[in-house]
Parts: sequence; C-alpha cells; structure tokens
Amino acid sequence: MAGSNKLTERGIRSEMAQAKASGVAKKLFDGGGLYLELTGKGGAYWRWKYRHAGRENRLSLGTFPATTLAAAREAHKAQVSALQAGTDPSAARKLAKMAQDAPKNTFDAVSARWLKVRATEWSEGHTHTIRSRLHNDLLPYIGGRPLSELGAPELLATLRRIEDRGAIESAHRCKMICKQVFDFALAEGIVIANPAQALGAALQRPPDRHHAALVDPAEVGRLMCAMRIYKGSPVTRAAFLISAYTFQRPGEIRAMEWCEVDMATAMWSIPAKRMKGTVAKKATAQPHRVPLSRQAIEVLTDLQQLTGGGVHVFPGERGGGRCMSENTLRAALRGLGYSNEEMTAHGFRAMARTLIGEGFDDVQPDVVEAQLAHGKSGPLGSAYDRAEFMPKRVALMQRWADLLDDLASRVPSTS
Repeated sequence: MAGSNKLTERGIRSEMAQAKASGVAKKLFDGGGLYLELTGKGGAYWRWKYRHAGRENRLSLGTFPATTLAAAREAHKAQVSALQAGTDPSAARKLAKMAQDAPKNTFDAVSARWLKVRATEWSEGHTHTIRSRLHNDLLPYIGGRPLSELGAPELLATLRRIEDRGAIESAHRCKMICKQVFDFALAEGIVIANPAQALGAALQRPPDRHHAALVDPAEVGRLMCAMRIYKGSPVTRAAFLISAYTFQRPGEIRAMEWCEVDMATAMWSIPAKRMKGTVAKKATAQPHRVPLSRQAIEVLTDLQQLTGGGVHVFPGERGGGRCMSENTLRAALRGLGYSNEEMTAHGFRAMARTLIGEGFDDVQPDVVEAQLAHGKSGPLGSAYDRAEFMPKRVALMQRWADLLDDLASRVPSTS
C-alpha cells in the first residue's frame, strides 16, 4: 500500500519518550489509516481510521509495546481485507463481544441490574409491583435467554401468554418493562436494537381504565346511609366514612397514623414519603395537609376509643403492626351490594371531584385539585401548598361533608 510502513520500532520509542517528557499527546501515522496515538503520560494505542457506508470509524488494534509494530500491521492488514469483503470491522467486533458475553447477559441478569438502578427513583410499592410482574410473567419464559438472542417474535409470544388469560393491561405493562430493559441494555452495549419497541401494535388494545364511582346525588346518599349502618367491623365503617369525607387515596387512608392527626386544629398531615410520586420528589416535598370537617373529627374521636392506643388509625384485622389491607374496603363494598363496576375505594375521589365540580360553582378548580393532591408542573405547582389556599380548602371540606350528610338525609327511611 502506497505510503505505508512509515514507522520503525526505534522511532516509536523515541517519540514516546519525547511525548512523555513534554506531556503533549501526538499521533504517529504508519499509512493506510493505521496510526499510533501517544498520550502525554506514556501510553501508546494502535488505531485504524477507516470509512464504511460513508461514515468514518476507528478501530482499536492494541497497545504498544504489547502489540508490536509488526503485529499491528498484520492486524491492520486483516481488517482491511474484511472491509474490502463488505464487513464493518467495528460492528463485527461488537457482535463477537455480544456473543461472548451472551451467557452472562440474560434477560434475568440484565433486568435485575436495570431494576436495581430504577428502584432508587421509585416507591417501595411500585418497585414491588415491577418485581412481581418480572417474576410472574416474564422471567419464567425468557429469563434465561441471552438478550442479544431475544427477538420480537419471542417477546410477543411471551406477552400473548398474558393476553390469553385476559390480562390485557398487564400485557402492555410488561411490554413497557421489556422496552425499558432493552433500552438499558442498549446503553450498556449489550444489544444493538430494541425488539420491544414496536410490540404494542401487535397487542390487543387495553380497555379505558377508570375507577368506578357513584356520581348521582341520590345514589351517593344511599351509599352514605349504607356505610353508616354497616354491620361489620367498626374500624372498616370508620374507614368508609373517612374515605368519603376526605377523598384521599385509599392507600394513604389505610396507612393513616394517629401521630399525623391533630384533633385540636382539625388537620391531617400526610408525610410526603407516603404520597404518590418518585423517591426524588418525595425527598423534597412537604406533607400533604387535609382539613378535617366536623363530621370527620367525630368519626375519628369515636374510633380513637378503639384504635388510639396503636400506631395506625385503621389497623389490620390480623394485627402484627400492619395497617388495614387493600382488600378490606373492597370486600366490604361488595358486602354492601356494590360491584367493582359500580363503586371502588378509589371511587370516592371521582365522586367528590364530580359532585363538587357540578354543585359548587364558586369553588376554584385549583382548590379541588389541591385537595386531591394532584400536583401541577411548572411555576404554579407550588401554589397548592401556599397558606393562602388553606382557608378555601378548609371551607371546601366542611361544605363537602355537609353535602354528604344532606344527601343521606334525603334517603327515605326503611324502618
């Protein structure tokens, strides 16, 4: 090759000594794109600069003196031959490395590394949910497969197993897990493409998700009456009423602690760590303050005789220091005759939002959203926590409780 073999071993060593003494990096060209890159600290790296498919690339061929000048030229010659045959040497090396590492880069191993990183940003509950989906729906079928060998058809077959049992939404959520695991693998250089990217088009569309709620005033009145005369546990009855009067998230109500409730000021302060959001957001957020109506205080005062000696306002039936289980209110609603398509524990929020929006024309939507703990992005987001909103929220919660009592009073007596 014209212009090649410009370097000598002796000349290289002399240049290395000068580069190290001066601390200045430089490149020594041998021809044909082969060169030795000298650092100012004594390092020397063989590189080959070439073009493939119109793009410039560089390939590492070893270090000097471990890789001698003659050995570097032989390696360069072999790579030039591969390039002339139509192979991209850099891509070929990456594929060879992937094949070598494939046994240790299984879906199980890579998803575990991905989850370890992401769990630092998620709540404990969300992390548990993702881990459960992995262990129940994905790892039994593709956990042992090297990621570099997993293609779209195999992933789709796994997701359709989930679809076949009627869990359409779960299939889409598992598809998102697969996509994120492959994105993680792309960043690590384990794969060169994400086969999960377009799988959504091959899955059944999930039904529109909503939490069933009663929004007809007459039906809401009947629900309030049913909850008041609930024949089961008085703790469950109290949880029903607090859900209605405060319309906070079911998990936040179930985990409510007595130390969070200030009876004197009629205020419930939910710690940020128990609110919805990422770990980073919770670390800097303020507690969510919930004004308690006169009716809510009466419920809590009565309940304090039963559970006030413990940590949780609504302790679990099995004890052990745990709060009420997620299934308790769900089962109790079924016991009252409400199916999952009619009313849910989360439905108290939609119930309040709808009736307040339709009946309280003078209440600003932002005040309702603040009480629901629906955060806003942008500069207005912090306004929810400003003190100027609190008087309006206090007034709103009392009006809401009074409305519920009024609706219940209109229900004809069955006695």
